[in-house]
Amino acid sequence: MTPPRSARAAPGRCAVVHGPRRQCEDGTASWYADALSGHRTASGEPYDPSALTAAHRRLPFGAMARVVRVDDGRFVTVRINDRGPYGRTHGIDLSHTAAATLGILERGVVPVRIDRLDADEDGPRP
Repeated sequence: MTPPRSARAAPGRCAVVHGPRRQCEDGTASWYADALSGHRTASGEPYDPSALTAAHRRLPFGAMARVVRVDDGRFVTVRINDRGPYGRTHGIDLSHTAAATLGILERGVVPVRIDRLDADEDGPRP
């Protein structure tokens, strides 16, 4: 099923761009197992599979990131609340709901672009 136009983003790739408040990188996304529900994340909060959260090695806790699936343009905005993934090949680990939004539950891993959002683009934080 093709997502509605409002749920799609330009699937173009980016070079790693670092700035004081902006970051973009290419990588792959995987997702957390539901069995980890309730376990503490590196930020100290429990993992909630229904929340739009993710683990990233470098982005600060609380940072908002837009994860764009490069093969079809679907995207989701997540809040970073954990560290990882620890394998060199993955750029971000998504919660179950975030992974479902991108349509990667069966496939497991997909190529993505990860855009850190500026503070004024983040919107209210839960």
